[in-house]
Amino acid sequence: MTHALVLVGDPLPQGVEESATAILGAFDAAPTNGHVLSAGRASELTVEGVGARGATISAALREALPGIDLALLPSENRRKRLLCADMDATIVVGETIDELADAVGIKDEVAAITERAMRGELDFEQALDARVAMLKGLEAEAIDRIAASLPYMPGADALVATMRKHGAECVLVSGGFDRITGIVRDQLGFHIDRSNHLQVGDDNRLTGTVRKPVVGAETKRDLLIERAKAGGLPLSECLAIGDGANDCLMVEQAGMGIAYRGKPKLKGVAGYFIDFTDLRTALYYQGYSDALIVQ
Repeated sequence: MTHALVLVGDPLPQGVEESATAILGAFDAAPTNGHVLSAGRASELTVEGVGARGATISAALREALPGIDLALLPSENRRKRLLCADMDATIVVGETIDELADAVGIKDEVAAITERAMRGELDFEQALDARVAMLKGLEAEAIDRIAASLPYMPGADALVATMRKHGAECVLVSGGFDRITGIVRDQLGFHIDRSNHLQVGDDNRLTGTVRKPVVGAETKRDLLIERAKAGGLPLSECLAIGDGANDCLMVEQAGMGIAYRGKPKLKGVAGYFIDFTDLRTALYYQGYSDALIVQ
């Protein structure tokens, strides 16, 4: 089976292809050709002889090439036809619940709980309930103002627009809140979104509760499977990307499961990683060049 080795840097150091070739040679795997995906940023080598040793060779490459994002993957069926993306700290910068907490002056306290939940140290639903309770009394309109001003991760727009243009369904699924995911969905062009609903009282302030059942790890996995079946797709043709422990079930189900600057628990189950570059790297991994990416 032919494999592709994609190397991405910001910028990509000169000579990195030669270094990668030497490492591949130590495993009796040989590049047959190569081409540029993005000038000074991303390149691809076609590799023979990888066999079933992809994970082992990838680990050796990552160790020998620090600061480089890379993927060694089968050349066939690289372009995925379903994208399921987490929102907080993946598509948008930071955790939106922490920004809501900032509006009531308790950001540090809430952020500490968020960090532990994303690392898998706390039960996600219990941590969510505890943080939402702390938001009781916040004006609902504050959520809309925060959502409208959220900064997006570099490359988020290109990832969604490019996959959508080439026929993929794009799904935003989040343990965050629907008043925010709806805005992100519309601004970036996701087809659908799924997330939690904050309860609002008659005074148009948060009641401190979230509608049940909570959108958590199982929901993310189930939505990936549901949308794949609806599109008649095997899971091998799906891409899932996230950063936290509650993305594990979704990411490990997808044919291309990416940990984006991921927490350790997620990196333990993900097949692919983006640690140093932006979300366009998920497109380079699929073989898209800059000429095909919607900028």
